[in-house]
Amino acid sequence: MENNEKKEEQEEQKLEFEFVNPIDAKKVAENPGLLPYAHTAGGAVIRPTEQGVIKGKAMSAMEQQTDKQMRQLYDQMQTLSKQAKEIQDRIEISKYVYEAEIPFEPVIGHTYFLYLRENGKYFLSMVNPDEWGRGKKFEYVSQVSLLADHTWDVLETNWRS
Repeated sequence: MENNEKKEEQEEQKLEFEFVNPIDAKKVAENPGLLPYAHTAGGAVIRPTEQGVIKGKAMSAMEQQTDKQMRQLYDQMQTLSKQAKEIQDRIEISKYVYEAEIPFEPVIGHTYFLYLRENGKYFLSMVNPDEWGRGKKFEYVSQVSLLADHTWDVLETNWRS
């Protein structure tokens, strides 16, 4: 019986010393880490900001970045457009070179000059436009060079396409 008495006595002591929280249970947060402010004296200071300011800065940064990317795409588009135009001109002039009168055998890597006569016929020459006299009866079209694959590289053009 002594054991039972001791147990009863211990239970009575526990009931006497039961901790009672002095803070109202309604004012205690279950997850204090999720509060929008510091919940302890040593917590980080959190200053409220206006959502409009944050969104405005984000929008400004986004617009700046997308404008930069759009400029890069525009520059790339301009480069591609220029390259396409050069290829078109090269094809057109190469057609005229192959249709032209060529009184010699062109050598790979040498520079030649394409001219248009008054009668509408083209001819290829080794003579530079500055080397002709005043009495010339033709128009300078382009300066070309024969490549190893027998296509023509347009070095300079007076071509109006």
